[in-house]
Amino acid sequence: MRQAWGTFVAAVTNSTAGIRSAATTVGGAPGLLAAAVIILACLAWRVGTGDSQADAQIPLLRRKAPAAAAPPAAVQKGTEAKAPQAPVRQLAAMVNGAEIPQAQLADECVARHGATVLEAIVNKMIIEQGCRKQGITVGPEEVDAEIETMAKRFNLPREKWIELIRDERGVTPQQYADEIVWPMIALRRLAHAEIEPTAEEIAEAHEHQFGPAVKARIIVLRTAAEAERIRAEVAAKPDEFGSFARQHSVDVGSASANGWVQPIRRHTGEPRFEAVAFGLPVGGISPVVQVADQFIVIKCEGHLPAADVALDDVRPRLTEELHERKSREASSTVFRRLQEGAKVDNVMNDPARAASLPGVAALVNGAPVSIDRVRQACLDRHGLDVLEVLVTRTLLSQAMAKNEVGVTQADIEAEVTRGAEAMGFRRADGTPDTAAWLERVTRDDKVPLKHYLDDIVQPTVALKKLVGKVPVSQEDLDKAFAATFGPRAKCRVVILDTQRRAQEVWQLARQNPSVERIGDLAEKYSVDPTTRALRGEVPPIQRFGGQPALEREVFALKPGELSGVVQIADRFMVFFCEGFSDPQQVRFEEVRDELYVDIEDKKQRIEMGRYFTHLREGAAIDNFLAGTSQSATAADGTALARGAPAAGAPTLSKQDQDELSRPRAGSRRAVAPPAADPGVRPASFDAPAAAR
Repeated sequence: MRQAWGTFVAAVTNSTAGIRSAATTVGGAPGLLAAAVIILACLAWRVGTGDSQADAQIPLLRRKAPAAAAPPAAVQKGTEAKAPQAPVRQLAAMVNGAEIPQAQLADECVARHGATVLEAIVNKMIIEQGCRKQGITVGPEEVDAEIETMAKRFNLPREKWIELIRDERGVTPQQYADEIVWPMIALRRLAHAEIEPTAEEIAEAHEHQFGPAVKARIIVLRTAAEAERIRAEVAAKPDEFGSFARQHSVDVGSASANGWVQPIRRHTGEPRFEAVAFGLPVGGISPVVQVADQFIVIKCEGHLPAADVALDDVRPRLTEELHERKSREASSTVFRRLQEGAKVDNVMNDPARAASLPGVAALVNGAPVSIDRVRQACLDRHGLDVLEVLVTRTLLSQAMAKNEVGVTQADIEAEVTRGAEAMGFRRADGTPDTAAWLERVTRDDKVPLKHYLDDIVQPTVALKKLVGKVPVSQEDLDKAFAATFGPRAKCRVVILDTQRRAQEVWQLARQNPSVERIGDLAEKYSVDPTTRALRGEVPPIQRFGGQPALEREVFALKPGELSGVVQIADRFMVFFCEGFSDPQQVRFEEVRDELYVDIEDKKQRIEMGRYFTHLREGAAIDNFLAGTSQSATAADGTALARGAPAAGAPTLSKQDQDELSRPRAGSRRAVAPPAADPGVRPASFDAPAAAR
């Protein structure tokens, strides 16, 4: 349990760090886990995951969790003093008349999240005990004042701040106050003497924020030998630094922006890196700089002078920021000391201990944490999400029973094998390496194996059986072939947010339609940060890529020609065509089978999503936990046959058809050579700006 405690301190002491940017843009709008995970994401399932150690069998206790945990003897005594009574069967939900008991939901919540929830409870108890030893009390009025202060810090009303916290952290206002703000204040009080900033620290903060900076690009490599080799090559061709970064850098953020990083400033924590960067002349290439286990090559693109901001003018703000940062650091130190001195007995995951201490989940310095408390906390925090899993499971079970289909162990094993193969997990002999794939899922994505199989693989197999085979037409194959191997348009683009501004920029562009001119205009006017940073560069555009309006305009241009103003969603774009790539020399017959399998998989996933949507919409669902009720009616008010698509529904929507024509993920032939990839695709191309 102790191995993961550091995450608790990070959550408590950094309660505002993860939402700082979101707080300034309230209302604004994340690869692949596996093909199965994509399917479930398309179905909008909210699958709860937990620690693999949480699979303990917890005795069913129907008593409501007490406000404060009682000692084991008191728990047993209280139980013996009461006359036996028939337990009240509480329901969490009903799905087409099938009951989902709250006890079942609690068991599922504990299985998925019990270890994590118990850890949070134990952590808070450790802090409470530390405060009692030093006579420190933190009352509700202090918690309330801290919430008000944080809301004001981000210029938000208290209600909006609480709403933001709920959306970003997935916690209720009460949980936020009790489990994040209270421990944060308590740890700050315990570490009070260590958090006052010094004059030297304030001066360094001033130089960091307002002092000189270096405009730079970087290439990050994993080994010193590789870094020295790339450094020698880029030193001979410094103008191609961006291309080298895209092809070789292991830092995705900078590589996708042609190596560009935020201006390098003093006092960032890496003195040698800063010294090298500040010592470079404009255009200079640095020697290889080691930072931790990475090796970095820097190119200086310019020096920025210090801002004209006096220290005295910003001293109060810098002091507050330093105070907050030092508070987080000192709180972490204090908590580590508390946990190192605490004796924690994890009873819940030890069957022998659980038998001797019934009803107890853990002992913290001898004080018990009841299983009732853990179960109730699991329900409070994760009940709604886990209930979605149970509702989905019930719907699919009902549909399978109605259609007389089932899921066998062989089906599950075949789906796991397919997932491993699709994601490239193969042994030396070329066969799918399912063991490596399952290890990747359970370790990297923190999904216990049982829940991966029960919540992802089994529902995927069930939906595939319910949907059955899907047809693949010659038109589907032709479009996929053209999208994957056909010519692509290389363009520059300026993206604007109003038609009037787009017309003004277009007028400027047509006076001198050239790559340099469009690059200058994109850098100055584009509202899309990526295209602005890359001077209008975008990856080559293919036909049938899911953006028909854009493709129609682009492929109508000739090399060197400027488009008119093109509206895509709520953005207005001006394109300049630099030319077209040659089609790849691949015969249709060579790739037909590969195209067929890929298209069939995509169409089946789309149909699975549609099937489940109709299944869900056509069900009578009473969610007693959320206090909602859904009747089995269609949008037009007519009754739907439960578990079946609406009569006359089209097989594929336009959006679904566009999805089918997108380039195939994982195909080696579908990937353009690295030199042909100029950077990041603007977010504006993929979704309306209002949705981001």
